[in-house]
Parts: sequence; C-alpha cells; structure tokens
Amino acid sequence: MKNDLFKLYESDLLRQTTGDTLRPGGFSLTDLGVQSCDFLPGARVLDVGCGSGATVERLVDLFHLQAIGIDPSEVLLECGKKKNPSLNLIRGLGEDLPFPANHMDGVFAECALSVMIDPERVLKEIYRVLKPGGWMVINDVYARNPEGLKPLQDLNLDSCLRRALPKEQLLNQLVGQGFNIVSWCDHTNLLTQLTVNLIMTHGSMREFWLKSASCSVDPILAQSAIKQARMGYFQLIAKRI
Repeated sequence: MKNDLFKLYESDLLRQTTGDTLRPGGFSLTDLGVQSCDFLPGARVLDVGCGSGATVERLVDLFHLQAIGIDPSEVLLECGKKKNPSLNLIRGLGEDLPFPANHMDGVFAECALSVMIDPERVLKEIYRVLKPGGWMVINDVYARNPEGLKPLQDLNLDSCLRRALPKEQLLNQLVGQGFNIVSWCDHTNLLTQLTVNLIMTHGSMREFWLKSASCSVDPILAQSAIKQARMGYFQLIAKRI
C-alpha cells in the first residue's frame, strides 16, 4: 500500500501557499540555522530531502556556501533543475548518502526527517558524512501528544505529519548516534501561521483536504488526527562530537 500513498509534497496544494520551500516559515529558520552555525564562505553543506532545491539555491546565492541537495523524488528534482540548471541536485535516499565519511561541514534536514522511512538510519548517515565538529540543522514537525500519533500514521498520506516524532524520542536518537544537542527551539507559531495561510488560499482546511480527493484522505479524519497529536514545529541544532 505504500506506493499508493498520496505524496502531498509533490502536489501543488502546498506550493500554492508556501512556494517552493514547502514548509512553515519559508526560509526564516533556514537563515537562522546558517547564522547559528556560523559557516565560513565555501563550507560544504548538504540538504537532505532537498525537494526542488529552494534551500540549496539560497545557501549558494545568499550565504556563498558549497551546497548539495539530495532527494528521492524525480518530480521535485526535475522541477528544480528546470528552474535553475546550475543547482547541484542528485537523486538518492537519506538512509544511504552517497558521500564519504567526514565530508560535510553541515547538514540541513528541513521537513525531511519526518518523511523518511527510517529516520534513525538517516541520522546515522548524517553523522557519518559530517566532519568532526560539523553542524546539523533540523527544522521539522513533532508530536506534542505522542499518544495521538496512531491516527496520523493510519492516514493514506505521505507527508511530514505522518511520521512526526515526539521530542524526547528524537533527542534520544540523536544522543545515541553521538550528537551534542546545541539548541532546541519551538516554532509552532510558524505551523499555526501556515494553517491560517492554507485557509486563506483554499477557503478552509476541509477544502484543502477535499482538493486532495484523489488521495482518499478523509478531511474529517485528517483534521481530527492532527488535532489529537497536537502538532508542533521546531528547530534543532546539533554538532557531531
């Protein structure tokens, strides 16, 4: 059934509201992450789950970083390459990064870890490719009520909502992999604002889900599941020890 899941991030429904970033807050947390990590110009940075490469383009053009993006979606990669052929975007999985060990100065994962099939394996791969002292920036959703995750996971939907992790589980995985947690900041206000923006674009959240009728997502079930899990949004910054 996995292949039958509706890939929300490949549809135009989110893009109509978020643009190519496909996430709450646009580039606000991307910029904050770069500034917090204090990368030197030319630093080698990887964007895991890069989509159409919006972050990669910003990292190169605005911050003068040597940025590479990786994503499994041919649809999104093709979109990015058509828009900007100079972007360094490659197809691949976060669970099997095609880079040598100790290679990257930094890794970004923006609304990406929560769509990975095996996030723990992804974290292990990120740790491997980072240089000692390298930075990792995660901007993603999390479940403030872990008990409410089951209804989300039962939705016929492939999006960051479906695999949102509880905060403690993610922190434990990171520490277990050998990361030093530098900071965790809640930015749920950005998720709230995205909901408002979606309503302004589509009329209501019910209409938003109804426009995804082909994916067989029940609007009532979707809204109920999101409410039950009490979805939040965060930025986490960690360093490889």
